[in-house]
Amino acid sequence: MNRLALAAAALVAAPALFTTAAANEFAPALEALASDRLHAIATDPAIVAAILERNAAATPSADDIAALDADWRAQVGAADAPLVAAVSGGPAAEVLVAARDASQGLLTEIFAMDAVGLNVAVSDPTSDYWQGDEAKWQETFGVGADAIHISDIELDESTQTYQAQVSLAVPHPEDGTPIGAVTFGVNIEMLE
Repeated sequence: MNRLALAAAALVAAPALFTTAAANEFAPALEALASDRLHAIATDPAIVAAILERNAAATPSADDIAALDADWRAQVGAADAPLVAAVSGGPAAEVLVAARDASQGLLTEIFAMDAVGLNVAVSDPTSDYWQGDEAKWQETFGVGADAIHISDIELDESTQTYQAQVSLAVPHPEDGTPIGAVTFGVNIEMLE
C-alpha cells in the first residue's frame, strides 16, 4: 500500500489524528508547489490588476462586508446571481479557471482575495464571499508578502477529494507589500 493510500485509510479510521499527521507529511511537497507553480499563478498580471483595482475602490464597512457576504451566499447556485457572476467572470477569473483546468485535477479550486478578504476572482464559486475571518487570508495577507498558509487535509465534499488549501500572499509588483491573497485547493492524491 503506498503512502497516499495509507494516509487516506488513516483518515477514514481516525480523522482527527490523520489531519495533523498528513498535513505535516505533505507540507514539504505543498510548500514546493506554492513556491513555484502556485506563486506564478498568484502573481499573474491579471490577478494582480484585479486585486489592485478592487483595493483602489472605497473600503467597505463591516456592515457592508456582512451584507455582501449574505448576498453572495444567497446567490450561490441561484439562477440570478450578479455578484457571483461578476467574480466568476473577467480576465482574472479566466486565468484561475485555465490554471485549474491545466492542472489535470491537482488544483480543485482557486480564488483571489483583496486587502479586506473579499473574493476578487474565483475559478468556482466559494461558499462565502468574505474570507477575511479565516486563516487563509489572515495568515497570508496579514503576515507579509512571502507568507504561505497550508491548511489541514480534509475530504472536500463537493469534489470528493482529499485536499489541502494552500494560500499565498500576493505582493505589489513595485514595492512587494501584500495587496491580497490567493487560495488553491490542492488534491493531495495528485501530488508527485
